[in-house]
Amino acid sequence: MEILLKINPPTATSQENKTAVVNGRMMHYKSAGAKATFRILTEALKPYAPKEPMDGPIRLKVIWMFPAGKSHKDGEWKLSRPDTDNLQKALKDVMTRLGFWVDDSRVCYELVMKMWADEPGIQISYGGLEDGRG
Repeated sequence: MEILLKINPPTATSQENKTAVVNGRMMHYKSAGAKATFRILTEALKPYAPKEPMDGPIRLKVIWMFPAGKSHKDGEWKLSRPDTDNLQKALKDVMTRLGFWVDDSRVCYELVMKMWADEPGIQISYGGLEDGRG
């Protein structure tokens, strides 16, 4: 399955979650930025949600394409934050909630890139794996 989300990729990640002590207990909550990221990704991915979630081993390829602007060229690698693992965490959590797969633990083969692009977006490719070689 191939999906191209024609959006500016969100830059707030789950790493920005907050912690507070309430009545002597530590509580964790999502930052406003993380909530916005989940909302943006959910709205963009909802039309692509399958009728049935995938199960078994899954491959996932994602290209995060951030707006190039004046100081970066189309296709140039993005060397700054956010980190790819933090971007992927939010994306996979949203895809799990929308039923793309049974659980994101099923993703066994993953390729992630982030770059600058004249046309920003998030390109997602996923599918099942036949054997342990990708």
